[in-house]
Amino acid sequence: MPEPPPLPVEDEATRAARARKFPCSGCGAELAFDPTEQAPKCPYCGHVGPAPQSDAHVVERDLLAALEKAAERRAEVAQRDDLHEVRCENCHATVQFQGALTAQRCPYCAHSMAREGVHESTQRLAVDGIVPFQIDSAHAQAELQTWVKSRWFLPSALAKNRIRAAFQGVYLPFFTFDALTANRYRGMRGEHYYVTVGTGKNRRTVRRTRWYPASGSFRRFFDDVLENAGAGLPDKELAELAPWPLAELKPFAPDYLAGYLARTYERALPDCFQAARGQIERALDTDVRRRIGGDEQRVLSIDTDWSALTYKHVLLPVWMASYRWKQKTYRVVVNAATGEVQGERPWSWLKIALLVLLVAALIAGIVFVAERA
Repeated sequence: MPEPPPLPVEDEATRAARARKFPCSGCGAELAFDPTEQAPKCPYCGHVGPAPQSDAHVVERDLLAALEKAAERRAEVAQRDDLHEVRCENCHATVQFQGALTAQRCPYCAHSMAREGVHESTQRLAVDGIVPFQIDSAHAQAELQTWVKSRWFLPSALAKNRIRAAFQGVYLPFFTFDALTANRYRGMRGEHYYVTVGTGKNRRTVRRTRWYPASGSFRRFFDDVLENAGAGLPDKELAELAPWPLAELKPFAPDYLAGYLARTYERALPDCFQAARGQIERALDTDVRRRIGGDEQRVLSIDTDWSALTYKHVLLPVWMASYRWKQKTYRVVVNAATGEVQGERPWSWLKIALLVLLVAALIAGIVFVAERA
């Protein structure tokens, strides 16, 4: 084990970023939040600590007020590559926290560490809620094996053998947005009808469309529109981990981070709101088309008034792992609240080629029978 560096001279900034420990009151070892107990638990003596407590409540925050202050925070949010030196109170080593990382293990003694106060900082948007880990790493491993067996066109050797991947629990940052929308729309409803045209061999049925004007108004409230506030994982991959049990949100308490990595947000609130607004506008377009009805729709305009705009900054749990296959690394992510698995996988081109040949043979057989009929 490397020799810890000498104890550094602390300044005010270092003291503010002092690492938080999660010691076991039974044996002094390190506690880790246990998904089954929903409380910190010692992996050595089995002592279960008190469940995380907070006097706060998960509240919706005024979005417009936060957006007005966003320009003041942009400079800090843009500093994604900054280093923070934190002293481990167990072995006194100085550990660097890179960028948005706010919780990790000390590389010298393996004790859990968290940058004190980062998620409650007055210079950053505070964490309002957290969905604690609901499944442990063994459960995540079992979900991964089930996922592997359900993948078509996976190489046979990989499908038959268990993927051996070391999972790391991580809390990822998200924003949720609420909005009350009042909408007025104009459009056209198309209704299909069929006519017969031509004569003799050219006689055929043609579909045509009659168009009628349509307009109306409606209100719709959007609750907890979720937007990824981190970086590093594709939005599509995270979106496919949904739905998240946001009804299980708990008021943030640092004890939930014990034994896990955690990241703070890297995408600014205004950027996330614009992305969430895009989600809402697409949903409104779908609503309008359904209200117009008919066989086809043309949406000419949707005028929306926005009110009751609120947001929450939340942390959601995932198990992340990577595995190697034929000199290439693949990543998998498990929703640590529901067990949903998404990720990368190799493909068996032999299986794909065989399927293509089988489909081609079936088509040729159908054509042959049709010609003989």
